[in-house]
Amino acid sequence: MESVAQHALVTGASGFVGINLLHELLQQGWQVSIFCRPESNLQYLPEADIRVHFGDLTDAASLNKALAPQPDCIFHCAADTSVWSGHRQRQNRVNIDGTGNVVAAAVRHGIGKLVYTSSFATWGFQSQCFDEHSPPVTNAHWINYVRSKAHARDIVLDAVANHGLHAVILCPGHILGPYDQHNWSRLFIMLAQQRLPGVPPGSGAFADVQEVARANVMAASVGQPGEQYLLGGHSVSYLQLLQRAAAMLGVAAPQRSTPAWLLQALARILQVPGMISGKEPYITPEGAAMVTAHMQCDSSKAMQMLGYRQTAIDVLLRKTLDWLAAEQLLQCR
Repeated sequence: MESVAQHALVTGASGFVGINLLHELLQQGWQVSIFCRPESNLQYLPEADIRVHFGDLTDAASLNKALAPQPDCIFHCAADTSVWSGHRQRQNRVNIDGTGNVVAAAVRHGIGKLVYTSSFATWGFQSQCFDEHSPPVTNAHWINYVRSKAHARDIVLDAVANHGLHAVILCPGHILGPYDQHNWSRLFIMLAQQRLPGVPPGSGAFADVQEVARANVMAASVGQPGEQYLLGGHSVSYLQLLQRAAAMLGVAAPQRSTPAWLLQALARILQVPGMISGKEPYITPEGAAMVTAHMQCDSSKAMQMLGYRQTAIDVLLRKTLDWLAAEQLLQCR
């Protein structure tokens, strides 16, 4: 007797992680529905039979309609990742209220499983390499992105404890790979055009977006309810990352990092006209704090339980740059 394919509903499906997750789900034989806003850019949607539901996470009624037919698992990837205080209200609606609506809908409809994409930033600015047992600190909660994602995580955990929701939380580090147009790839594009204004002095653990996607699907199968899984990678400074990228692109490499105090001062200066105009500055105080931090995490739990793999930095960079080049987004001088 032929087995029936599992059905997934994916939020944030037009985003960086979401697109890669769609490809992974389809490759593994899932039936896929997506929930997205009418204005979402769907140009990278896989050419497959995907049911599209338009709506908004902050509109519980539209979300409930998207649960017909009822999925076996909701993959909640949607998030507002802005690191500017001017977007606080919008971000809270998406990250907190939206996640609350997803959780409430999952409980109400008896959805079998929920896999929620959080962030390793919810552990705060840790002074050393941390794992899932490390106590979170609140020294980064003045950054609304971090605070709102931590709040959303607590909503999920509360539903596990008090409503029996089978929910798993994945916490990626910095992410690289195909379909990234708005995150780290912006630096690679500016580097190729030799207009990079500076290099952040921090460092981070870089995850492969395709491995994050695979971990999502595996979490739906073997992830334990209420468990968090850190999805990190090899740690590298941002200067080293951009120097390696420059070598691959054949352009002049940056030689030094911009001092943290200078980035932070510039961010405070740019904050004033940004608040007046309503336009997010190129660098914000929140963004400056995040790129001057040194974030390292231990992914052993995800590697053992979810089969998560860390991709070598040079391989990860090559995949990212090759995709940007194929999309003609890299134009070296």
